[in-house]
Amino acid sequence: MLCDLEPGDEVIMPSFTFVSSANAVVRAGGRPVFVDIRSDTLNLDETLVSRAVTSKTKAIMPVHYAGVGCEMDSIMSIAEDRRLIVIEDAAQGVNAFYRGRVLGSIGHIGGYSFHDTKNYTCGEGGAICINSPELVERAEIIREKGTNRSKFFRGEVDKYSWVDVGSSFIPSEISCAFLCAQLEAMEAITERRRQIFDRYLEAFSRLEEAGIVQMPSIPEGCQSNYHIFYLLVRDRQTRDELMAALKRWGIQAVFHYVPLHTSQMGQKLGYEAGDLPLTENLSERLLRLPLFNDISESEQARVIDGVTRVLTGEL
Repeated sequence: MLCDLEPGDEVIMPSFTFVSSANAVVRAGGRPVFVDIRSDTLNLDETLVSRAVTSKTKAIMPVHYAGVGCEMDSIMSIAEDRRLIVIEDAAQGVNAFYRGRVLGSIGHIGGYSFHDTKNYTCGEGGAICINSPELVERAEIIREKGTNRSKFFRGEVDKYSWVDVGSSFIPSEISCAFLCAQLEAMEAITERRRQIFDRYLEAFSRLEEAGIVQMPSIPEGCQSNYHIFYLLVRDRQTRDELMAALKRWGIQAVFHYVPLHTSQMGQKLGYEAGDLPLTENLSERLLRLPLFNDISESEQARVIDGVTRVLTGEL
């Protein structure tokens, strides 16, 4: 809404993301232009962005997958050269960094999620980060149902009224209080997640050396918040068999995402399977393992043992 997207305006983004990324663009009247991802981080491939830019391009939306930053220097350089807006989807990037800068604060606009699957949660809710001063006042109005109510509370106007388009984007005070307690413990939560993440890395290092799996990669200059630990296995059949075996043992391991360009909506937008081969290949081989703060050592050991037995053929 802040970008004033009009019918025909294009926003470059990965297809390997949750539907909210594309929904925001479509609901505002724009068209998502899907670009393939990198094989190491599963983030938007910055080397493919320039060739996706057209006369209709208005913005670039990098998605920081698993709390690992996209190559933002390159993306910001492209945006500056082409006079494009950068909207960081940092839904998974709270308390993660790129070259010392907080994810969500590098582009012109950034978005965080506090959904119940995130590191810090209030069930449903999020936050917008604005790095362009000229957008701040309008953002405040949009989130306050299109009114200048915030100015009224600050005593800047003697009454408030409807001044722009908007909606109810403010989470409840109870939800905010629930979230606040976790934000106060942010560093402790991140450290606990790092310990779990590192234990997985150590446990599966031999499988990676043998070429059986590929583990998450955190490039130099990126500081993760350890939101997700995933394994990339050899093919979809292996992934599905591993997931089924873990489920039989009471271990929930899940995959995501179904690439947006292959979905029903993606097809309506003119995309089809085969358009982004790397995205399609990686999404079929990925499995997320349990990673939450109160997972016990014995529970994590069960996960590690189960994965190892399946992938080494010990069953």
